[in-house]
Amino acid sequence: MRSLLCTILFLAAPVLIAEPVLAETIFVSNEKDNQIAVVDGDSLQITNKIKVGRRPRGITLSADGTQLYVCAGDDNRVDVLDIASGKVVHSLPSGPDPELFVLSPDGNRLYVANEDDNMVTIIDIPSRKAVGNIQVGVEPEGMGISPDGKILVNTSETTNMAHFIDTEKRAVVGNVLVDSRPRVARFSDDGKHVWVSSEIGGTVSVIDAATRKVVKKIRFEVTGVRREAIQAVGIQMTRDGKRAFVALGPANRIAEIDTGSFEVKRYFLVGQRVWNLAFSPDEKRLYTTNGISNDLSVIDLERNKVIKSIPVGGAPWGVVVKP
Repeated sequence: MRSLLCTILFLAAPVLIAEPVLAETIFVSNEKDNQIAVVDGDSLQITNKIKVGRRPRGITLSADGTQLYVCAGDDNRVDVLDIASGKVVHSLPSGPDPELFVLSPDGNRLYVANEDDNMVTIIDIPSRKAVGNIQVGVEPEGMGISPDGKILVNTSETTNMAHFIDTEKRAVVGNVLVDSRPRVARFSDDGKHVWVSSEIGGTVSVIDAATRKVVKKIRFEVTGVRREAIQAVGIQMTRDGKRAFVALGPANRIAEIDTGSFEVKRYFLVGQRVWNLAFSPDEKRLYTTNGISNDLSVIDLERNKVIKSIPVGGAPWGVVVKP
């Protein structure tokens, strides 16, 4: 009887099935090694290094997350890396010296900034062909796109402008003057603002996307750091739109900004010559590429502290995270 009762109780008990741990994979472009370093988000260890074209900088994931697009600047092309096999499977025609690009919301087009010919090249991904070019300012660099895909923003380093481009007309429809050497353009998720970092100016200009007017200029001050060493480059914003993070180059800091007040809340000391940054999928971590110290810094955003430095290779520049 006791045996039968035990059996009944066992069968009635809820079965607890462990949920799988969904650790992310971090991809880092090392421009001096001509490699993509692959880092496991659980162990924070390098699991692979993949050879790509020369001087890789900008990287982004395909819409379905199965491929990684890599700007190979010195080879004048975009390499397409198959994530499952860890191999470059083909390349896309970018134009001369591609550095940064942005993927259209539907995943079918890449808009590429080509520094050497002052053009933005439009690549049709399914056909693997360049289908258009848009003339912009001198030394185009940053690329941002509105959530609906209708407006593209390109920054030109020498012209010191953010160019607003109508993606349907494939034409510049507005220009906004910003501070010296603009680098990155990032739309807020609601599409209302475009944040543009200026490297030499050391500022971030917040532009109203509708009026194309600068509504706020964010400046940075780091105790003990020369003003000329504070050079704003990479930008990321949380999905809820409340926090923004800006890489400050030779200042070796990440600034956290309250987007409601546009005030700097704190600075994180990371590696040397920080370039770009990316969130973990749950936004509990922030990863930064540090070009001179050759490492990836890991910031715990719940505890507001840097928890690890990972050596990844020669001159890490771009970073993206795959869930």
